[in-house]
Amino acid sequence: MATILVTGAGGYIGSIASQLFLAQGHTVVGVDAFLTGYKGPLEMLKSQYPDTFMWHAVHIADTPAMKQLLDASPPIDVVVHYAASCVVKESMRQPEKYFENNAHASLRLLELMRVRGIRNIVFSSTCAVYGAVHYHPIDEHHPISPTNPYGDSKRMVEQMIQWYTRVHGLSAFVMRYFNVYGTSDDQKLGYAKKPCTHLVDAAVQGALGLHEFRLTCGSSFDTPDGTPIRDYLHVVDLNEAHVLAVKALLKSNKPQYEVINLGTGSGNTVLEMVELVEAETGTKLPRDVGEVREGEDAVLVADNKKAYQLLGWKPKRTIRASIPAMIEWYKNHPHGWE
Repeated sequence: MATILVTGAGGYIGSIASQLFLAQGHTVVGVDAFLTGYKGPLEMLKSQYPDTFMWHAVHIADTPAMKQLLDASPPIDVVVHYAASCVVKESMRQPEKYFENNAHASLRLLELMRVRGIRNIVFSSTCAVYGAVHYHPIDEHHPISPTNPYGDSKRMVEQMIQWYTRVHGLSAFVMRYFNVYGTSDDQKLGYAKKPCTHLVDAAVQGALGLHEFRLTCGSSFDTPDGTPIRDYLHVVDLNEAHVLAVKALLKSNKPQYEVINLGTGSGNTVLEMVELVEAETGTKLPRDVGEVREGEDAVLVADNKKAYQLLGWKPKRTIRASIPAMIEWYKNHPHGWE
């Protein structure tokens, strides 16, 4: 078993990742600055795994605090790096925040890894690095041209990691996510960010009366119902790919740099997703005809063959079967994590 440093451990994806690693018998050291993450899931995991889970309220760019943290922890075998600011619209208003929290903070983390001799990293990236779609499904060789500071900040980190593998002998898996939804399989961990930026979560919250939801996306795309097609991946499936990436890194003794798309390889229209929520909740959600945003693509779907070839990974969970768990999560956590 390994000791894994999980950054952004109090966030939606990072907390569910920590749960999976702990369930497999690994020791997890979680860090979070709580800019958008929460202490609630970390306290819950600590109560369940008192001997193998520890967490710290630290910003990864605070190198002295990170050094002190590592001095007090078991030796780290792998870093799984989720910590980031990740709202596209906000990045267009505050690009400096994204370059600071994503690019600069990741550089500080990489330098700390180099100095401490930590050789393995799994990085949480995004399909936003691709920018405008030239073809679909999108494979890892698709041209990269981000159209917002969020995607560009992730591209910068990818490049930094690639150079650290070449020059300093790091081994890395870079995971480019498509659209994420869902809860942990036991429904104890789920999405809680405010404001909600995930379509399926927003629709479920709207159907339960937790906040106002109105579908306003463009309806003139060249798709079956006119709304855009996106690739929706369950959060546990996504994190199971990270578990496999950690396993692959620990088995290998040579530096490597691999980029992997994480998606289902198929897509659903936005309207289909809303209608699935409506069918499960029995609630009709309001909708308006929205304008197509400049540069918005009709179809964003992953080619996920490489994930299977390298890691043996395939997504298992379906949207229809996952919505009831999301409904239960929001019934039990109507205000997310307090």
